[in-house]
Order: sequence, then structure tokens, then C-alpha cells
Amino acid sequence: MYRLRQLNEVAHFSQQISFEAFTQILPQTLIERILEGCSAHEKRTRKLPAVLTVWLVILMHLFSDIGLQAVLVRMARGSRLLAGLGVAALANKASISKARYRLGSLPLQCLFESLCQPLATSETRGAFQFGLRLVAIDSTLEHAADTAANLAFFGTAYNSLAFPLVRCLYLCECGTHAIFDAVFSPFFEGDNRHALTLLRSVTADMLVMWDRGLYSLKMVREVLEQGSHVLCRLSEPVQPEFKRRLRDGSFLARIFPTYNRHQIRQQAIMVRVLEYTLHDPHRPGHGEIHRLLTTLLDPIAYPARDLICLYHERWEIELVIDEIDTHQRLLSNPLRSHKPEGIIQELYGVLIAHYLVRAVMHQSAQVHQLDPDQLSFTNAVRLITDAVADFQLITPELHPQLWQRLLSDIAHFRLPPRDHRINPRVVKKKQSKYLVKRPQHEYPPQPTHTFRQSVVLLKARARTSRP
Repeated sequence: MYRLRQLNEVAHFSQQISFEAFTQILPQTLIERILEGCSAHEKRTRKLPAVLTVWLVILMHLFSDIGLQAVLVRMARGSRLLAGLGVAALANKASISKARYRLGSLPLQCLFESLCQPLATSETRGAFQFGLRLVAIDSTLEHAADTAANLAFFGTAYNSLAFPLVRCLYLCECGTHAIFDAVFSPFFEGDNRHALTLLRSVTADMLVMWDRGLYSLKMVREVLEQGSHVLCRLSEPVQPEFKRRLRDGSFLARIFPTYNRHQIRQQAIMVRVLEYTLHDPHRPGHGEIHRLLTTLLDPIAYPARDLICLYHERWEIELVIDEIDTHQRLLSNPLRSHKPEGIIQELYGVLIAHYLVRAVMHQSAQVHQLDPDQLSFTNAVRLITDAVADFQLITPELHPQLWQRLLSDIAHFRLPPRDHRINPRVVKKKQSKYLVKRPQHEYPPQPTHTFRQSVVLLKARARTSRP
């Protein structure tokens, strides 16, 4: 039996809206401290104060299928029921836009950096191998709202009239799907430059994985300097210098910073190369030679076949990007903001929202002794968003019971074991019958008359009979 909470009749309604469904992961005091450090606190009470604006920027990416004013209504659903207030008690569309740009992107960036850290503990299943925390680096492109400001700042593909594109690079913990570092940049800036930036969050207990497009000797060197290790794929142009064949078929080799090896041999790094192919004709890459590079040199402690299979954990970051784009942000919709500052704010909001869901899922997996990969992300988002109003309605003394119920509900929806399906990498799109959108279509001439005034009835004409 649950009891309803009592609201403080003296406090302003905006201060009564709480989010205890998330505060075990993201305490209100952390948000207030970040706002204080960024000088983003207001001096007067508003319908949409800075703290509530932060929550709006985060939760708008869990209520992605509705407008911002409707998001605010959903956020305050439980508190409004207790107070007996209508939607007029909340900020309107214009006030929401002003509050977001008044807040800016810096508080969300600082909040992301303070909150989003690796989640896995030694008890987390599937998060470690060889005593190393499995992490991966990858990139994706996000569509921004089609405005002149966004296009000028972020750019788009060469000779393209598509939406402005934001380049996003993520550092992700494979076992929990938690993104704990990110870099956003204009489309025309390459991935490799910003991938190096992400190494600031790599620690000595990590095995860092990335695909062949991100390979560079500088990446390998910086990972080693931080006491961690590398497992990555090599592209065909990279030709390490063979040194010695090992007992498991892999070989030791040296990699160099440039092709002029004779002048800089003292800068070479010793690595281990694993070459393999696939004999199953139904698998992509059948018959091709695949090459992996690792800084784990001991073939006894780190067998080649184990490392080859382990590299496929890198694909977990692909699933993370799919969670964000397809199930959380809804890929068919571009980011909402019309200005670059708002786009960056949104992107940090996206990642914080994803982290909150994944952190709750991790706690659920720990309580029920499950691998976090066994839990359904889509159902977790639905259950957590539904719980926002529940926590607002129920007296705080009973919140521990609500929390345990939420964790049990999330653990109830389990994914089946991953099978060996292969999906062909093909696309089939219907060509649109409409013309391509051009700059002259941005602001077409507006009608001078209403539709009713524009209607002209035609007189009936005699029809000639056909012979």
C-alpha cells in the first residue's frame, strides 16, 4: 500500500517538481553545484528555473516523440496531480526556448563530465577480460536542424544539400554500454584528431578497441603511455615490420610513425599481429585476410583465438549508437535546436539521458545477478519514464520500495541469447517523387489571400459527345 506525498504549500510550484526516479544516479545537489560553478543560477523564481531546465534538456531525449512543451507536461505529471494544477502552471513554448539558451551548453557539458564514469565493478558480468576493462571508441554523424546557423557552423557532406551534420566520437564501456567521454565537432573535421582527445579518459586497467579507420601509431603510443592496452584492426596500407613468429600463429612486429623507417627506428613500437580468415562461406569476410594489432604480447597469457573473438566486443559500441539513435532519440528526427549552442546542449543531454537509463539497468543487473546485455533497453526506457510520475506522487519514505520494484520490472524484460544471424549490409530506398530541396525553397513567397478567397468556381461547359 502506497501513500501520497504532501506538497509544501509555501514553495513555488516549479520547486515542487522532483525526479527521484533518477536521483540515486544523478543527485539534485550535483546539478545545483554545477549551475553554481557555471554561474547559471537565477536570482528570481521562474516557472522554468535553471535546475528544471537541466532536467528538461535531459528528459526531452526520453520523451522524444513529443514537443518540448508536452515534454514539460509529462515531466510534471505527478506533481501537477498533487497540486491540482493545469498546464498553465508550466512554462510556455517561448519561455522554454529562452530558458534553454539562457542556460547554454556549458552546464550540461560539466554535468556530463562529472556524472558519466565507467559503471562496471568486479562483479559486473561481461565487462572485463584478462583483468582489463573493455572499452571502445567509435564515431557517428547526427543530423542537426536545417538552419543557416547550424549549416555555417557544422557543415555538411561535400556538394550535398542534406541536413547539417555533427561529428560525434564516443568512448564507451562495452560491458555496460555507458558512454563516459565524448567529443562533438563540425562534419569537416576528421575522426582521428578527436579520437586522440578521448584518450584523456583512458586509465591503466583498460583494453581499448577501435576499428581500422581510427588506427594511428600515435593512438597506440598514447594508450601505452597511460598504462593501458590496445586491440584494434589494421587496414591494408599499414605494413608492420615482421620480427618473430609466436607459438599460436601470431607474430611480433614493429610499427613506425612514417614510412621512412631507417631514420626513426628508435621510435618504433613492438606489437603483436594476428592474421586470420573465416572458413564459413555464409559469413561476411569469408576467405579474406583479417588483421588485428594488440599490445598484449604474451601468447600464453593472451591466446590468439581468444583475442580474435574478444575484438568483437567492440561491436557493443555500435549497439550503443543504435540505442541512442533508433530507440532513444528516434533517428528520423534531426536535433531540434536552430543554433549550434543548442545543438551541443542537446547532444550532452542525449548522452546524460542514455547514461541514466544504463546506470539504472546496471543496478538492476547487479541486484539480479545478470549480465547487463541481457536486459532490454527499450523496455527500460519505458519503465523509467513511467516511474517519474510514480515517484512524484508517493511519499518519499516509500521510495526505496518503488526503487526495488523498478529494478525488478527492468530485470523482468530479458533479451534472448544473441544468435549467429548475419544481416547483409545493403540499403533499399524508394526514390522520392519530389524535387530536391534547394536554397530558393527555404523562404517561398507567401500567399496574399486565404484559401477560401483564392477559390474560383468554373462555369459548367457543354461537353461534346464522342462519336
